[in-house]
Amino acid sequence: MRPRRALVLLAAALALSWAMPPPRARAAEGAGTENDPLEGFNRKMFWFNDKLDVYVLAPVATGWEKVSPRCVRTSVSNFFGNLRFPVVTINDLLQGKVKDGASDVGRFAVNTTVGVLGFFDPASRWGLEKHQEDFGQTLGVWGVPPGPYLVLPFLGPSDPRDVAGFAVDYALAVTPFFIDEYILVAARAVDVVNERSFVLKQVEDAKAASFDYYVFVRNAYLQRRQALVQDLADTSGGESQELYYPEFDQELKQ
Repeated sequence: MRPRRALVLLAAALALSWAMPPPRARAAEGAGTENDPLEGFNRKMFWFNDKLDVYVLAPVATGWEKVSPRCVRTSVSNFFGNLRFPVVTINDLLQGKVKDGASDVGRFAVNTTVGVLGFFDPASRWGLEKHQEDFGQTLGVWGVPPGPYLVLPFLGPSDPRDVAGFAVDYALAVTPFFIDEYILVAARAVDVVNERSFVLKQVEDAKAASFDYYVFVRNAYLQRRQALVQDLADTSGGESQELYYPEFDQELKQ
C-alpha cells in the first residue's frame, strides 16, 4: 500500500504544480510581493506555524539543547543527513552533476562505515564535500518555474515546484517503503527538534529585528531557493526539514 500512496501523492503534487500560474517573469524567483498572490492565506498558515513553534517546538528544542552537548546534537544531525544519501545523489545525477554524485556516494560509504552509521563525518575531513540537492532544485535546473510562494501547515515556506519535488523525494528516500510509518514519524520529530536546537537564539534575534517577520522569512526562503537552483550559495550546511522553516534555518546557520 505504501508505494501506491506515494504514487497518489506524487500525482497530486504534480497536478498542483501544473495548475498553479507561473510567476510574471523569471526574475520573480527573487523576493517580492509580486510572487506572493496568496499572501492572505499564507499569513494565516504562517501564524499557525509560528504559534506551533513558540508553544511546542521551541520549548522542546530548548530542553533538548540543555541536556545534550553540541557534539551529541551534531552527531544526530550527521546521522539524519547521511540517510538522505539516495535523494541527494539521484538529484545530483538528474542535474548532470556527476562529480558531485560520485562525491556523495563516497561520503555515504565513508560515513556509514568509518563514521559509525553516519553519526560522525570523517568524509568532510577527507575532502568529500557535502551537497544539498532535492527534486525541487532539479525542476528549477530543468527550467520549471517555481509558481507563487506558498506556506504549508507544519511544513512552512514552499511553492508548487517544491511541493512536487517533495513528493518525488519522498519516493527516492526509499526508507518509507521498508520502515513502519510510526517509526518514521518519531525519527522525523527527533530530527526536527534537534535541528531547531541549533538556531534558537538566531530565530529569537531575527524576530526581534524584523519589522515584519513574515516578509523576512518569505524573502529568505525565496532567495535561498533561487541561490540553490543556480548554485550561487554554499549548500554544504546541515539538513533541517520540514516542521519548522528549513530554508530559513539554513540562512540563520550560515
